Amino acid sequence: MTPLPNSRTEPDGSAVIRVLTYNIRSMRDDTDALARVVSACAPDLVLIQEAPLFFRWRKKLARLAAATDLVILTGGGTAAGPAILCNLRATVERAEDVLLPLTPGRHRRGFATAVVRIAGARLGVLSCHLSLERGERYQQGGMLLDRLAGMGVEHAVAGGDLNERPDGRTFGRLTTVLRDCRTAAPWGAEHTFPATGPDRRIDAIFATKGVEVLGCGVPTGLPGITEDALRAATDHLPVLAALRVPAT
Repeated sequence: MTPLPNSRTEPDGSAVIRVLTYNIRSMRDDTDALARVVSACAPDLVLIQEAPLFFRWRKKLARLAAATDLVILTGGGTAAGPAILCNLRATVERAEDVLLPLTPGRHRRGFATAVVRIAGARLGVLSCHLSLERGERYQQGGMLLDRLAGMGVEHAVAGGDLNERPDGRTFGRLTTVLRDCRTAAPWGAEHTFPATGPDRRIDAIFATKGVEVLGCGVPTGLPGITEDALRAATDHLPVLAALRVPAT
């Protein structure tokens, strides 16, 4: 597999960054394997779904961050599951957890959002986990686009568990505004679920038009990542993207 570009700062101040999105199933599986996978991806930003929500959830998320040399930026229980971790390369300008309207009888959903500066680049970041129900999911896709548009940034990245394949209505709604990073620059494997025998792509990373996508996909075969670890860590496979964000 062709190596994915490493994080770096370009002479013009633009930032090459690695962004990982990962549904970690409340850390109910092999947390050592999970930490090994995240660490091997060497991400600057990790967009998490299904972070722990209940008893001592902050402590559990903090343990994952510490085990991967990252820090908690925002989210977790306060965003109904989505969270963002980052390395010390990122300077946090602001962060906000957003709870979406609750449909009775369904799971509460939310967004973890932040604006960060990395090198000379300023970037909006959003982690999401959309509804299993088609109509509600479509509405949440619109809320995602509205939230990004209201962040006051030129460049942004969003990622998460969409609970929908690329031919779905909500996925299509997102790609009318954002670039699907996997389609823009395929790298690694495609399918993300289930981890034990992936046959569909329901996890994705999106970027605004001015962000250059250098590669995106499931990091199978990446040094330090084994098939056993991917299967043991959680029920989804991660998606890793390398992006070049212009200086602003």
